[in-house]
Amino acid sequence: MSRHQRLLISVRGPVEAIAAAKGDAHIADVEYPASALGTPYPLNIAAVRKRLNTNGFRGTLVSTNIGEVPNERANACQAALGVATAGADLIKFGLAELPLEAAAYLGKQIVRTVREWHLKKNLYPAVFVDDDMQRFFKVFRDSVPLAQQINADGVLIDTFNKSIGKGLLDYCTLSDIKAWVQRMHKIKKEAWIAGSITKDELPDLWATGVNVICVRGAACKQVKISGRFGTVDRQIVAELVQTIPKR
Repeated sequence: MSRHQRLLISVRGPVEAIAAAKGDAHIADVEYPASALGTPYPLNIAAVRKRLNTNGFRGTLVSTNIGEVPNERANACQAALGVATAGADLIKFGLAELPLEAAAYLGKQIVRTVREWHLKKNLYPAVFVDDDMQRFFKVFRDSVPLAQQINADGVLIDTFNKSIGKGLLDYCTLSDIKAWVQRMHKIKKEAWIAGSITKDELPDLWATGVNVICVRGAACKQVKISGRFGTVDRQIVAELVQTIPKR
């Protein structure tokens, strides 16, 4: 497990991916920003990977997801294998509304399926910190055993409802995150966070030791359309990257 800290920028397609890469983002996350994770089309993932490669950004990783709420087990496995084949290096899969036992059962099958064909792909279950989501799954308690049981590379903690103006730190404290990161690192797994994170919050969040922070709205130029539906801007991304502590 790498302790290197990286910034992930969620992008809608190749144009935004190039803007993110030119701003020195480490990961271009292909999504459609209408929901928490925002599942994209495989052809869009492939187009992002191709555009990054042809513009000299082969080293920029591509991530994506297969949705927040899991489908039937076979469909979820097919979806994860599909996005891996389309060019994603890092694959997130939402486990919303599942308790630990059910999440582990499904997650194990997804990880096993992708690694049968793509050994070098990294996989991350996404779990959600919103109060109503934690009726099913206590993220800071259950995500560590989940990562162990399914042999994932880490866990992403995110917010599920992006439309009510609440972010990650409305549901937890920096101390909660730091203690969770330490537990994840103890079992040699990566700790990822997301959830309407702002530029001003980044320094304190990096200080918790998280491996990856995922943003979109904070990286967008706010002109006619604001928030997650703005446009990723190269200069703004560069400013966000500068918040990462120097090692």
